[in-house]
Amino acid sequence: MKKLAFVVIIIVLMINTSFGQKFGKDSLACVEKLSLYIEDYKLWVEGTGNDATMENMITSWRWCFVNCPEASQNIYIHGVKIIKNMISNEKDPELRNKLIDTLMMVYDQRIKLFNNEGMVLGRKGVDLYKLRPESYEDAYSALKKSVDLVGNKTSSAVLVYYFRLTIKRVKAGLDDSGIIVDAYDQISEIVDYNIKNNPSKRTKFENTKGNIEKSFEPYATCPDLIRIYSKKFKETPDNIDLLKKITKILNKKDCTDDPLFFTTTLKLNELDPSPESAFLIGKMYIKRKEYEKATSYLKKAENLSDDYDRADCFLLLAEAYRNLDQYSTAKINALKAIKIRPNDGNAYLIIGDLYASSAKTCGNNDLTQKTAYWAAVDKYYMAKKVDPDLEAVAQKRIATWSKYFPNSEIIFFHDLKEGDSYTVSCWINEVTKVRAAK
Repeated sequence: MKKLAFVVIIIVLMINTSFGQKFGKDSLACVEKLSLYIEDYKLWVEGTGNDATMENMITSWRWCFVNCPEASQNIYIHGVKIIKNMISNEKDPELRNKLIDTLMMVYDQRIKLFNNEGMVLGRKGVDLYKLRPESYEDAYSALKKSVDLVGNKTSSAVLVYYFRLTIKRVKAGLDDSGIIVDAYDQISEIVDYNIKNNPSKRTKFENTKGNIEKSFEPYATCPDLIRIYSKKFKETPDNIDLLKKITKILNKKDCTDDPLFFTTTLKLNELDPSPESAFLIGKMYIKRKEYEKATSYLKKAENLSDDYDRADCFLLLAEAYRNLDQYSTAKINALKAIKIRPNDGNAYLIIGDLYASSAKTCGNNDLTQKTAYWAAVDKYYMAKKVDPDLEAVAQKRIATWSKYFPNSEIIFFHDLKEGDSYTVSCWINEVTKVRAAK
C-alpha cells in the first residue's frame, strides 16, 4: 500500500512543473518521506496504528517540515493535529512549552508559504490562548487581525474568543471599554450575516450570538454607550462610518431616548441619506408624537432592504396616520405590513382600532353607528389567530368592544338576525357577521 501511494505521488508531482522548487534539493527523498508520513497519519487518525506508527509519522513529518516545507500544505494542516496531540500527552512543563512554540511556528510557516493569513491567524490565536492563557495579548492581536481580514467567513469559535479576550484586555486596564463596544458591533454584523446566509451553520451562529450577547450585557448599559459614543462623535462629527455604528448600536440596545441618538441620526441622514436613516428618524418622531414629521421620513424608508424593518416601517406609518385621523391611509399601510409579515398580529390590531375609533362617524342610526365594532372584533380575532403571543391583548379588546354591539332589539328592528352577512359601509367596506351585544 505504501509503495502504491509513493508511485501515485511521484506521477502527480512529475506533472507539476515546479517539482524541484517545491520539493527541495532531494525531491525523491521528500516524496518518499511525504508518502510515509501520510500513510502513517491515516492509520493514526483511523486509530489502527501503534506507538511505532506514531513515532514513524512524527519522524517523517518533521523531515518534510525541515527539508521540503513547500511540498504540501498538508504538512501544516496535519502538523497542527500532530503537535497538539503531543502537547496533550506531554507531562514535562518545559517540553510542553517548547511544543507550544513549535505549534505557533507551524502556523507562522503556513502563513508565510501558503498565505490564507486571516483564517490561519484565527486558529493560531484560539490555540495560543487555550494552551498558554498568559499570552492573551498575543492571542488577542492574532484574533483581531483574523476577524479584520476574514470578515463574514470568520468561524464562530474565533468570534467567541476574540470577544472574550477583548473584555479581558479591558478588565486588565489595557484598553478603554470602547473597544468592547466596537468589537461587539463588528462581531454582531458577522453573526447576523451567517444566521441569515449560512443555513448549515445557523444553529452554531445563533448559539454564538447568545454567548456574545450575554458577555456584552454588563457593558451594554445606555449610560456607558452614550459616554463612549458621545466622545467619539464629538471628535469626528462628520464620520459617516462612525455615525452608522452609533445609530445602529443605540437603536439595537434601545438607547434611543438620549439626544445623542437623535442628533447622530439626523446628521447621518444629512450626510448620507438612506432608507435606513430615514426609518430611524421616523421612529424618533413617532416617540415624540410628531406624526406629520414622522410620516415624511417613514415614506422615504418604504424601500428598506430588510423585510422585517420594512414591515415595521409600514406599521409605524399606520400608527402615525391613525393619530392624524387619516384612517383609510393608515389601513393601507397596515395591509402592506401584513403582506410582508403575515404572522404578525400587530397590523390586525391597528386595523381593528381604526374601525372601532370610527364606528360612530360611519353611521347615522342606532344600528349603523355600531356595525363597525363587528368588523373591529373580527380583526382582533384574526390578530390572535396569526400571532398567539398577542392573544391576551386581542382578547381584552374583543371584550371591550363586543359590549358596543347593537342589542337584539335593534338587530330585529332593522330586519336582521344573528349570523347574517353584513357589509360595513363608510371607508371600512368590510363583510362581517351580525352579532348582538351580550
